[in-house]
Amino acid sequence: MRNRRVAPVPLSASEDEALRALIRAGTTEQRTVTRARLILRASAGAGNAAIADELSISPTTVLLWRRRFAQDRLAGLGDAPRSGRPLVYGREVRDRIIALTLRPPPEGTTHWSARRMAERMRISSTTVQRIWAEAALKPLRTETFKFSTDPDQRR
Repeated sequence: MRNRRVAPVPLSASEDEALRALIRAGTTEQRTVTRARLILRASAGAGNAAIADELSISPTTVLLWRRRFAQDRLAGLGDAPRSGRPLVYGREVRDRIIALTLRPPPEGTTHWSARRMAERMRISSTTVQRIWAEAALKPLRTETFKFSTDPDQRR
């Protein structure tokens, strides 16, 4: 199988430039860089085993990405959707939690807590924390002044 010739992957000039730009960019994920290098080597006529040895990946991986690139071109270099549990709460719940978080908390409190928000929305506090993390919200760290609810400090 090592001596079997493989046809080079045909690339257009724009695809070639896009792949080279992915490799040069300092912010590109390394798995995407590896895939781009793989396709560039395949377009140069390198065999699957040679590409696998050069990039320290398995020959099966080379076959996978050659096939995905042949089918979907540059869009095929991204990760495919993975299986997993579907979302329990939709976009409207997420937006409502964010909107409530940005409003003043209930009377007698200085800020929203995950537990208080979870009780209000009737969902788990872990879900509230996850939504806050995704939205980069930190209700405890506000830049506005808050009055203390401590009766001893009101004097």
